[in-house]
Order: sequence, then structure tokens, then C-alpha cells
Amino acid sequence: MKTSPTDRLRIGIAAAALIAAGVPAIGQDVPESLLPPGFGDAPVPAPTPTPRPTAAAPSTGAPGFAPSAPIVQPLPGVPGAVPTPTPTASATPVAISPEALRQYELPDYARRSTASIGIAGQGGAFGNDAFGTADGPWLERVMRSLDAPVASRWVSIGLRRALVSDVMTPSGVDGADYAAERAWLLVRMGEAASARALVQSVDIENYTPKLFQIAMQAMLATGDPAGLCPLVTPAMAQSNERGWRLANAICLGLSGKAREAGRIVDQARRAAPGGGAIDVALAEKLVGKGSAGRRAATIEWDGIDRLTAWRYGMAAASATPVPAALFGGVGPQVRYWHATAPQFAPGVRLADADLAAAQGVVSSEALVDLYAQLGSDEDATSKQGALATDLRTAFTGNDTDRLAMLRQFWEPAITTPSGYARRVLTARAAAMIAPVATHAGDADQLIASMLSAGLDLPALRWRGIVPVGSDGWAMLAVADPMGRSVAAGAVSDYAGQNARKGQLLFAALAGLGRLPRDQVAGMARELNVAVGARNPWTDAIDRAGVNGEGGTVLLLAASGMQTRDWRGVPAEALFHIVAALRAAGREGEARMIAAEALARS
Repeated sequence: MKTSPTDRLRIGIAAAALIAAGVPAIGQDVPESLLPPGFGDAPVPAPTPTPRPTAAAPSTGAPGFAPSAPIVQPLPGVPGAVPTPTPTASATPVAISPEALRQYELPDYARRSTASIGIAGQGGAFGNDAFGTADGPWLERVMRSLDAPVASRWVSIGLRRALVSDVMTPSGVDGADYAAERAWLLVRMGEAASARALVQSVDIENYTPKLFQIAMQAMLATGDPAGLCPLVTPAMAQSNERGWRLANAICLGLSGKAREAGRIVDQARRAAPGGGAIDVALAEKLVGKGSAGRRAATIEWDGIDRLTAWRYGMAAASATPVPAALFGGVGPQVRYWHATAPQFAPGVRLADADLAAAQGVVSSEALVDLYAQLGSDEDATSKQGALATDLRTAFTGNDTDRLAMLRQFWEPAITTPSGYARRVLTARAAAMIAPVATHAGDADQLIASMLSAGLDLPALRWRGIVPVGSDGWAMLAVADPMGRSVAAGAVSDYAGQNARKGQLLFAALAGLGRLPRDQVAGMARELNVAVGARNPWTDAIDRAGVNGEGGTVLLLAASGMQTRDWRGVPAEALFHIVAALRAAGREGEARMIAAEALARS
């Protein structure tokens, strides 16, 4: 039986509600090895959990919290493109010998505490208490269960900013393990660079088994195996993972120890099954790039039907092109990794960059820069070169020429990822168009384009041009930073033209507090939006908003948007997300999410 997008989203909200109530998810993926089965020696024994402090009592920000689910141990040797990390196996870092850490030892003044971990200055104004007093194991379970990417570009952007913020480690979890869980979610969202920066914000002496595992994932996602070199020795002291042994060979090769590296590669080749030969060859190619490298490896993708994290990471590190067909068997986040990999030519990354921009992984400025590089990319197709020329006209021509080019870029429907990406691409060009009556026919598209990149003030210049009841009017009604009230009758008239958009407009305005309070209940019944319905998810996100926990709200917002299409997001979910963000002091994100809902539905 097939399920509709709405059904899938409701299932996602139900799963989030179970997590909020402390019920462990069923059928959740278990950790998987980076390399094919049989690639190495005997299976690695599962780590034994050590006693940990008793979890704190449920906080008001995490209603229905229950103790974390039983630990699911790894299945050694099981292949997988994107492994799932283990739940917290230990509340203490791995015991690493002084010899293993001596070359990376930090003076006391440079050591970083695990009581607060994050990237300073990258949090988008999130405070140290972005997740408030929410219990650590509960937050980890919500992160681990999240099926990323989600429907909204602006929810993804807000969640990324919250996850990388320098925030306090919550009660009941180890700081390094908590950083690993945040980084693993970033990897699954396609935010590879942010994940790498987050794992690197923890001192190696504080690493735990989970953080070692996620650090490897982050380095592979960014095509940066050299980033593993400081971790190899301590990681191998606690893990016999095959990936670490090959990483050791790469690091030895990059440091000029080609002979030692070669012995490891040769041993790995003898132990590798038929399908694992390419994994060794990719590593060998990097070993040969060392200062004393003498090895040359030819990469043959024939017969390879699956792209693993290891294969992508090694290929990206050596700028080895990956057959386009292999991307069809992986999640969309791998395309986002590819879009942000500067070692690949602009023309090769362009289609994936469009998808990444629609998801919020690539910014409007970065996408414009990538298109601009097509002009100097010798391998770009003639069609790609024409796109670069047309975009230049959209930015430099007069208003008539700009609009002509913008209309061409906007031909794909805005409800598709590629169509929305074109609005992100042209946002700043759209902001250059004068808000005059002669351009009113293009106002809806111009406003949608500007708001896709958060340009609310330029968009508001069209407030006196767009007629009441148009899509442009509706988007400006929710994006307006002045918080002007909207007449209930105007919303009802708008809903009469398009019931779905009318529901979303009502939900957004009600969440933003821009409708007469005494009329909200009646409008909810009239438009069939169950804003008063309650479940553990609505209770959790509402409570987090009241408590000012912006990070928790965005995490729960993402858990309520586990669908790839805005058509699957119920209006009542949008109401709770917008209202909770506003209550938590994140009205900027709330307004942009609301405008996005109207534009993409």
C-alpha cells in the first residue's frame, strides 16, 4: 500500500511523539562498517558499557522523558554507505597512553573543556543555553532518530546554526559523545564542513569511541583523510576498525613513510574480498601522493554498484570523479557533500549545488559564485556557459533585461527543489528590480526569490504594489518584521482561492500572533486546521518555546518535518513550529519558514 506525503509526515510526527514520550524507535539502523565484509582480520568485539551517572529527572523542556533505550552494538563487517553511530557506550573518554598523545599534547592554557563544546561565533546568535535544561539522553535520541534532510530550507539552516553553537553539555551525557551526536546529525543533513569543525573542537585526549567513529565520517564527507592523521594512533589503540588501519597507511604515506604505508596496503589487498579491491586502490592512490610515494593506482569503477562513505571520501580526497549512476543509490546528503567539495570542477558540482541550495547547505552567495566560475571552467558544457552569461545579465542589465533573464531562470516550478534553487540563485538580482506597478505581474516571483535568501527588507518594498489576496501579499504578511496584524477576512478570502495555502497562511499568522485572538478559534474550524490538537510532540515543542530553548525548538521542528516535500507538512505542525520559535525569541527563523511554506506549497 502506498502512502501519501501527508501520511509519511504524520508518521514522522508520530515517531517524534514516541521519542518525546520515551519510547525507543523500532527498526532503527545499527552502526555499520565503512568497508566491505571480510576486509581485514577477525570481527572487532563490541565495546562493553561502563557504569555512568544516573540520568537526571525529566526537565520541563522534555516532557515524558524516559531513560535511554538499550545500547545497540555494532555489527562488524556489515557494509553501508552512511553508518549510524552507536548510542553512548561510555561516560568517560578512551584511556589513551601518554606516548600516543605526546606529539599532540596541549599546554594547560590551550585545553578546552567538554562542559561546553561548539564553534565560537558560528551560532547565529544562539546562546550557551540553546538547548536549555533538556535532558541529554532525550536530546540524543531525538537527534539520532531524525530522518534528514527535512522539508524546509530554513529549518535546516536554523538547526545547523544551533548544532554548531558553543552550547552547554546537558545532564546525563558525556560532552564528547554529545558533540559526536550533533556532528552525526550534521553529516546526515549534508553539512559536512560544519560536522568536521565540530569534531575538531574537542581535544583528542577527550575523545570517546563514538566521537572517533563520527570524526571519521566527517572527514570522509569532506574528502579530508589528512584530518584523520592526528586521530589515527589513539583511535587504533581502542579500535581494530579496518578504516583506521587504511587511514594509518594514508597518513604514513603523506608523512613520507612510503615503505611502511606500502606494507599496510599490500596486507589489506591480500585480505580484501573481490568487491573491496577498489577500497584499497583508492587508499593506495592517496598513499602515492606522499613526498616519497612511488605507487600509482588506477581506479576502475566497473562492477561497483554501491557508493560507500569510504569510497566517496577517498575519491573526493584525490579528486577522482565518481560515476553519476552511483549517486543514485545513496541519500541526498551525499550530493550535498559533493556540491561543497572544491576539488571537483564547478560544472561537475552544479546540479548537486542546486539541490544543496534548496536545502540550505549552500547559500545564495555561494551558489552565485559557483555559477560565475562556469565561465572559466574549460570542462563546462555550452549550456552551463550560457547559464553563467544569463546570470551575469540578470545582475548587471537594466530592469527589462534582468526580468527577462529571471523569468527564464524561474521556468522550473518553485515547488521542485531545482525550481526553488533557482529562486535562491537569483535572490539578489531580484532585489535590484525597482518596485513599480509596471513590474507587478512578476511581484509574486520576485518576493519569493528574495525571501528564499532572507532578504525581507528589499521584499517589503513591494508591499504597496502587490494586491491583497495575492501570493506576494501573503508572503509579505508573514515575513514583515514589523509584525503588522492581518484582517481575518483577508485570510478567508485568500483561502477561498487556494485552500491549502489558506491553511498555511492562517497557521503562520496565528503562530506569529498577527490575527485577532478572539477570531483564531473560529478561523481554525472554518479552515480545518487543528491548532488545538495535542500530542507529546506539540507539548514538547510548545514547552521548549516557552522555556526559550531555541535549539530544542529547531530540533523538534525538524523532527516534525521529516518529509522531502512541503506538501506533506500539515498546517497545524507549521503553527506549532512558528509559535514555538517566536516564543523562544527566534522570530526571524519563524518568519522565513512561514514564507517558505507559502512559496513552496
